[in-house]
Amino acid sequence: MLWNRDDLGMSMRYDASAGAARSLDVAVQPLGLREPDDFNGVFEAMDRDRPDAIFMVADALTTLNRKRVVDYAGAHHIPALYEYDVPNVQDGGLMSYGPDLNESMERAADLTARIFAGARPADLPFEEPTRYKLVINLKTAKATDIELPENFVALADEVIE
Repeated sequence: MLWNRDDLGMSMRYDASAGAARSLDVAVQPLGLREPDDFNGVFEAMDRDRPDAIFMVADALTTLNRKRVVDYAGAHHIPALYEYDVPNVQDGGLMSYGPDLNESMERAADLTARIFAGARPADLPFEEPTRYKLVINLKTAKATDIELPENFVALADEVIE
């Protein structure tokens, strides 16, 4: 798992994801980053102890360096999973599963409009995403010799071919 360890929110998301993985008896190799140069050390660590898959927690640091992760995963035939499809899977990542960003932005815009109309922020409800998208890049799967079951691909909200 890759995440920005200097960002408390990302560290909390890492902790939750790593805890869920461990509850499924999945070993987690924690690879926290602080700056772009840290990716070189992360790739060296993965060269020494090759992971079965890569999961990247998305924030500004990881998203701005996503192409490096996509390229590394592709060159080493490692399945890489991301929280968001845009731009990770569209740029060559294998797959993503996460909240529908369009829905999240629409809800944020609605809440903002309500505040501008005079609503007190404390009176507004806390909202969680209701739609989660599974996006699969079959072109990446083929290029990295990763076979995905047809019934799994059929579940995807979007398939990039």
